Amino acid sequence: MQTPDPARRQFLRIAAGSALAPLALTPLAAQDTSAAAASATPPAAPKAAPKNSPAPRPPKLPDDQVQAVVTHAHRSLEKVGELLEATPTLANATWDWGGGDFETPLQAAAHIGQRAIAEYLLAHGARFDLYAAAMLGQLDRVQAALGRDVVAAAVVPGPHGFTLLHCAKQGGAEAKPVYDWLLAQGVPEKFTLPLPYRWPAGTAPTPAK
Repeated sequence: MQTPDPARRQFLRIAAGSALAPLALTPLAAQDTSAAAASATPPAAPKAAPKNSPAPRPPKLPDDQVQAVVTHAHRSLEKVGELLEATPTLANATWDWGGGDFETPLQAAAHIGQRAIAEYLLAHGARFDLYAAAMLGQLDRVQAALGRDVVAAAVVPGPHGFTLLHCAKQGGAEAKPVYDWLLAQGVPEKFTLPLPYRWPAGTAPTPAK
């Protein structure tokens, strides 16, 4: 067997070293450490809510309380007082009697002529209402609210179809200036008007044959 010459042996040693060099640059231990570091990175923290974001609202008022305050505003100051003492925001509750016949406690008192109930509601945060102003005899407010086109504004039907003129009539002698002024502006002497009821899809009654 022929023995390789010294030059050939040197060449083989250099070639073997070059082949192993890449493994030396990326040892297994270093690879494992990098993977562990990547997996140990903590997840991003959730974004904080904006400082000026609104607070969550409480749930809506129960339907039975809303209906009760509107119902009692037709006739019982005592019951209205009890309900508002427990839940003051009921002063502006609105009940839909069906098909869009909306009514607030103040409007209920207005078309019945319940002055004491209307004044109580206004004193406890109820929003100004045109029908109540007519019943209470507040001519300046009625004039300001109706503007120039008095007739068109005054013939819009209120709750249950009662007109503004009806509410002024219910106010008696104290509301007579409002009643007389409305007539002088050409408002027709009608006390009820048909409401534009709307039947939700699929709920309208079947016409009789």
